[in-house]
Amino acid sequence: MAAPRPHRSPSHAALVAAGIFLSRIFGLIRQRVLGHYLGLGDGSDAFGAAFRIPNLLQNLLGEGVLSASFIPVYARLRAEGRDEDAERVAGAVFALLALVTSVVVLAGVLAAGPLTDLLVPGWTGAKRDLTVRLVRVLFPGAGLLVLSAWCLGVLNSHRRFLLPYAAPVLWNLAIIATLLLGGDPAADARTAFLAALGSVLGSALQFGIQLPVVLRLLRQFRPTPATSDPQVRTVIRNFGPVFFGRGVVQISAFMDTVIGSLLGTGAVAGLNAAQLLYTLPVSLFGMSVSAAELPAMSSATGSEAEIAGAVRARLEPGLRRIAFFVVPSAVAFLVFGRELAGALFQTGRFSAADSRYVWGILAGSAIGLLAATLGRLYSSALYALRDTRTPLRFAIVRVGLGILLGVGAALWLPGRLGIGAEWGAAGLTAASAIAATVECSLLRRAIRHRIGAADLDLTLLAGLWLAALLGAGAGFGCGLLLPPMHPALRAALVLLPFGLCYLALTYRAGVAESRDLVRRLRRR
Repeated sequence: MAAPRPHRSPSHAALVAAGIFLSRIFGLIRQRVLGHYLGLGDGSDAFGAAFRIPNLLQNLLGEGVLSASFIPVYARLRAEGRDEDAERVAGAVFALLALVTSVVVLAGVLAAGPLTDLLVPGWTGAKRDLTVRLVRVLFPGAGLLVLSAWCLGVLNSHRRFLLPYAAPVLWNLAIIATLLLGGDPAADARTAFLAALGSVLGSALQFGIQLPVVLRLLRQFRPTPATSDPQVRTVIRNFGPVFFGRGVVQISAFMDTVIGSLLGTGAVAGLNAAQLLYTLPVSLFGMSVSAAELPAMSSATGSEAEIAGAVRARLEPGLRRIAFFVVPSAVAFLVFGRELAGALFQTGRFSAADSRYVWGILAGSAIGLLAATLGRLYSSALYALRDTRTPLRFAIVRVGLGILLGVGAALWLPGRLGIGAEWGAAGLTAASAIAATVECSLLRRAIRHRIGAADLDLTLLAGLWLAALLGAGAGFGCGLLLPPMHPALRAALVLLPFGLCYLALTYRAGVAESRDLVRRLRRR
């Protein structure tokens, strides 16, 4: 059996995490600048909704789909020494992707009006017209991001992780720069339009910085749609179930926006701000491990039993690493969400009341944070085993359950509880969290059936939750003693004791991930 050495996996995951961390930090700065100029008003709502429509293209054809369909085939060919075949597959996938993306971008620009009406039926007049204009501007940028995702797939397969995950820094910087140069808090429409132009410029920069490195790796790159090639056909065959799986998930995201448009001004923008915080640990700790492990698991060769053993050997430590970081993240969102939102977004038109609102939405998401993050790694394991249909089936279950629960929690529950309709946004995120937990359970069962038990130790998991809750108690107690101060300073003074307490308790309990983290910190 030929499989990559396991001890390199954490360093690869660390490179992914470093790249994601850089891009997410600049993403938070971008959101803070947007909040400064637009707050949670109509311009912010319009930009958030408009970005979601072309973002469908990126999500359907981009990183997640390519990772599941392209990387397993490309990485396996390279592991078998068939570099010429691998390069031919890469060129064919690029050609097909560019063709499909061009058609969809053109259709999206032409159909911006009907798409907007479908997504945000509660908006009329100037707000609706602004959203249509922004959709038309943003669609070409989303097409460039799809091609950027192809670069990421190639680079990941060559174990080049830092560049593709740090490249979105340029996308964020382009938006920040356009806002700082021309943004005006008194001109919502103009400021939102400038942000959209910055997004397109940033998409071009993100693709452009990766392409030269990819072309050096693919020495015989020929972008021809060789659909008769059996390996290309395998990619296309894998692509179908993942494409529809991502499409099903996008239905859920669209439904959140549709329902949010019915909950009053600020609901859509609040959901977007909460999602930016929520996806930080998902990306840093879930995506980083999953992205590093997918090409490694896909490269395993040998008998079916040997491949299953190699996948299981990588899956179990990956689950532990994810849980160690995501459990305290979930507790922090539940207990300190207001401080986090205030530190990151509270400036200009983004008020303390907006921070409390985002906290409520974020708390709903936190319930299923661990399950959603672990689910990414379980799905990657199935993709490495060339099983793309099982994650599709479970995605359908997740989305159907999420929509069913979300409609009731967002539109019916606030009235029954006697609270404002805008708080239905928190019900939406809580419903999605419950659905993600169900999906994770189904994925875990599927993995157990394919390769045997690969689960988290329940004793370890209970210890992580206990340490995080005790740490939260320490941070909350410190917060009670603090006088009024700047939100960022308050967040630092409550999160520091929380994090130190969690680290000390897990280190004392002998958690391997904690001791490894402390050793690395001491070396530096």
